Amino acid sequence: MLFQQIATTVAEGGEHELAPLWAEPWVFGVVIFAILLVLMFVTLSYTNLGNRHAPTEEHADPHRQHPNKHDHGQGH
Repeated sequence: MLFQQIATTVAEGGEHELAPLWAEPWVFGVVIFAILLVLMFVTLSYTNLGNRHAPTEEHADPHRQHPNKHDHGQGH
């Protein structure tokens, strides 16, 4: 069925009018590239969030769901 439709379309061979564009074709590529570039910089701006505060030691919490069995007496 699909091959019949393709063959019919090729046999007609008429020129079809393309849909009108509101800008030149290269503008679409430039706009998409600019949007992705902005998103990349937004993503890169979050890479240093781990360096905001000085690291602190994690205390052994006896009430957490899966306690660390190897805390070496650091808990209560």
